Amino acid sequence: METSFLTLHAIRVNQPFGEFFITKIKAKDLLEISFSDPLRFIDEKGQQKGSQRLLKDKRLKEIANYIKTVEAAFPNSIILAANYDEKGFICKDHKISWKLRETSNTDIYKIVIPTAAPLSSIVDGQHRLRSFELVDKEYQDMELLCSIYFDLPNPYQAFLFATINFNQQKVDKSLAYEQFGFNVEDEPAYSWSPDKLAVYLTRKLNLDNKETTPFFNHIILAPQNDKILFNKRSKELNWAVSTATIVDGILRLISSNPKKDKDLMHQSQVEKRQRKMLANDGAPLRQIYLDSNDLLVFTIVKNFFMAADKLLFSTAKEKSYIFKTVGIQALFDVLRTILKKEFKNKDVSEKFFESKLSFSESVDFSDDFFSPSGAGRSRIKNIFLYALNYLDEGKIDSTHLMNFKRLLK
Repeated sequence: METSFLTLHAIRVNQPFGEFFITKIKAKDLLEISFSDPLRFIDEKGQQKGSQRLLKDKRLKEIANYIKTVEAAFPNSIILAANYDEKGFICKDHKISWKLRETSNTDIYKIVIPTAAPLSSIVDGQHRLRSFELVDKEYQDMELLCSIYFDLPNPYQAFLFATINFNQQKVDKSLAYEQFGFNVEDEPAYSWSPDKLAVYLTRKLNLDNKETTPFFNHIILAPQNDKILFNKRSKELNWAVSTATIVDGILRLISSNPKKDKDLMHQSQVEKRQRKMLANDGAPLRQIYLDSNDLLVFTIVKNFFMAADKLLFSTAKEKSYIFKTVGIQALFDVLRTILKKEFKNKDVSEKFFESKLSFSESVDFSDDFFSPSGAGRSRIKNIFLYALNYLDEGKIDSTHLMNFKRLLK
């Protein structure tokens, strides 16, 4: 079946928290491409109570009646977070992900949205939008103002939601912040959900000094779009990576379903939450996470990328894909595979990872064989796995194999 697309024009807005894009979308289209994100409010006892703010039938009907009047006006924007799937991971399927396209105007972009599947969570404005489900279709042509954040990790979505709503709602701000990783120092480590730990470690990688982490001051809250990332930091750094890329990479090391994990843990009061409530789901560092050995998780990620920095980043050409989004994603894929196959050896030193990546010094990752796409990520990952003898040569596409051998000479 042929996929249909919705193409919008949007204005880019830069703010300290991160950049977003303002556009207008008809209510009927927005109902089709969005879903209510299961962010959780926490009551005064520290217990999870429903998704966002519970949908109230009375309020929905009141708004629906208002929609049908000649005075209907919704000047406040509905806030959306694009490109996260129901498990809490960034969407890896480029066929259905929302995409940004540049135009000749530096602040005007095109947003291309495949309508085959809803892939945008409603961070704020769910009552306004869902009220349109209660009115005739003629009213659903109304245009709604939308603010779209791309690749915004779930904890940051919750932070944004609480920041917007805590003044209007009877919700303790500190309790609201409790769930999404901005006050982890005030909680016992054993109570942290996987996404909270991933955000914490991402911030640590970005803030520790450049002698101990290759990501120092290279991680920014922006879409996983290399042109946007470069434009945002080109005057300061020769490369940057999005927060979402690092959070997602760490999450895949410790969880196979972050949303399920968080929902399960948040069924208990804060003081009763423990990681041991969760099962070992097969993620390579899952048991370490369950044991609350967060320093080891951090050390593994840090040592692997320190090795990558020494062998790859520091000598890469300006147009190399290795320190672009697809390259960092592929390196996390490689790390996951190494850990699955060899973590039993218990060696996670920087020297060990250097031995695994040493061959890559000769590979030109700016070669035309690679590309800034899902296919490029797969090719970068597979050339590593091929060189490490993790791939059966007989199962590799012949054209890819030819290029692997050419690039590894």
